[in-house]
Amino acid sequence: MTWNSIPTCANRAAFAAGVAILFATVATAQTQVTYSAEWCRQLPRSEYKALERVPVRSDWFEVYRVRPGVFALYEPHQAEEVISYLIVGSRQALLFDTGMGISSIRAVVRQLTKLPVVVLNSHTHYDHVGGNREFSRILGMDTAFTRERAAKGYFNEVMRTEVSSENLCGALPKGFDAGAYHVPPFRIARTVRDGTVIDLGGRKLEVLAVPGHTPDSIALFDRGHRLLFTGDTFYLGPIWLFEPETDLAAYARSTTRLASLADGDKLDLLLPGHNTPAASPAYLAKLRDAAQAIVAGKLKETSRENGRRRFQLDGFSVLTALPR
Repeated sequence: MTWNSIPTCANRAAFAAGVAILFATVATAQTQVTYSAEWCRQLPRSEYKALERVPVRSDWFEVYRVRPGVFALYEPHQAEEVISYLIVGSRQALLFDTGMGISSIRAVVRQLTKLPVVVLNSHTHYDHVGGNREFSRILGMDTAFTRERAAKGYFNEVMRTEVSSENLCGALPKGFDAGAYHVPPFRIARTVRDGTVIDLGGRKLEVLAVPGHTPDSIALFDRGHRLLFTGDTFYLGPIWLFEPETDLAAYARSTTRLASLADGDKLDLLLPGHNTPAASPAYLAKLRDAAQAIVAGKLKETSRENGRRRFQLDGFSVLTALPR
C-alpha cells in the first residue's frame, strides 16, 4: 500500500543504576531544580561525537543530523534517553515518535522544517507518544493496544516517577509542572498496517509490523537510503521485554524478520529509539539468535534483579519477566 500524500517506555541503564544526588534544592515552586543521578556519569555518550550537532532553541532537546534529511531529537536529561526522528522529504516530513512530552517537540520540529509534518509512533508506550497532543496528523496501527492507549493516555500516577530525581540529569524545562505531568489522549487520523508505504517526496518509508515489545510495535524501513528505524525492538542498552503486553515468541519472530534485512545486505544503519541514534546492522543477527535462544530456554541468564532476568550480550542486554 502506497500513500503518495497524507491528508492534512530509560536511558535504560537507569533501570539498573540508582541513587540520585540532588545538587540544588527547591526554594520556591518556580525555582529550577538541577539533578545529577548515578546514570548521568556515562553522559555524554561517545557515539554522539561522530554526529553533526544541529543548533536549536531548546533547553531539553539536543538535535543531531544522522543522515541528510534525517534528524535525531534526543532527550539526554531524562533516564529513558528517548530518541525521536524527523525524516524530511521534498513534500512532507514524518516524525517517528514524539518523546516524553516534557518539553515541546513541535517547537523543535518547526525549527528544522516548514513542511507539513505527520506523526507515526514506533509503539504507544508513554515515552514515545508524549508529544502526540501537539499534532493533528497522527498515523497508528489498528490494534486494540493502540486504540486503548490513544483513548486513555497516561495519568500522572504513571508519569510522575519519570521526573523524579533518580530519573533526571540536569534541570527540567522552565515552567514544567511535575505535579500535573501526564500524557493526554490523542486521536489517530489514519491507520497503517504492515507494508504501508509513506511517500514523503524523494523518500519512501515502509512500515514493518514487528510485534513483541508491544502488540503495535513497528519499524520503518527506508529502502532507498538503506536505513532501518527500529523503535524499541532494538537499541544499545537493556531492552525491556517484561511488561504484560510483551510477547517473547512474537518478538523472536520479529527479530528474525529484521535480521533478514541485514543478512540480505539491505541495510547500512540502524536508528534505535533510545540512547544512541546509530548502530551497526550486524547487531540484528545477535539479537535474533539471543531472542530465539531465550524463547527456547537455551540461553543462560546473567543475573536476576528487581524481579527480572537479565541476559547480557555483546553491546546490549535483554530484560525479561521471571518464568511463571
